[in-house]
Amino acid sequence: MTEPLDVAVLQRRLVEFAAARDWQPYHTPKNLVSALGVEAAELQEIFQWLTPEQSARVMDDAGTAARVRDEVADVLAYLLQLCEVLGVDPLAALDAKIDRNERRFPRPGEVPPPLSE
Repeated sequence: MTEPLDVAVLQRRLVEFAAARDWQPYHTPKNLVSALGVEAAELQEIFQWLTPEQSARVMDDAGTAARVRDEVADVLAYLLQLCEVLGVDPLAALDAKIDRNERRFPRPGEVPPPLSE
């Protein structure tokens, strides 16, 4: 039976993959952020000249869908590696950010609570 996929399992696999190839010296925060930016740009390139309607249907074409999945995987891999190197829990960071955004951007008609935290 395979392990269920979760962030910690994937991060461990990425660490083990890099360690087996002696890549850790290159996985500095600066290098990982640079690689993350490059991969995000490669994902953006797929959508660059599409209309909004075409972009909504991008997964309909098998070849393009495969490219999108590969670039999403690359972006996520570098982001998870960066979080590992910096000691950031990506799920906790996202949860906290959503909490802050819910306070900053209340639903229409809601009174925002003070941002004193």
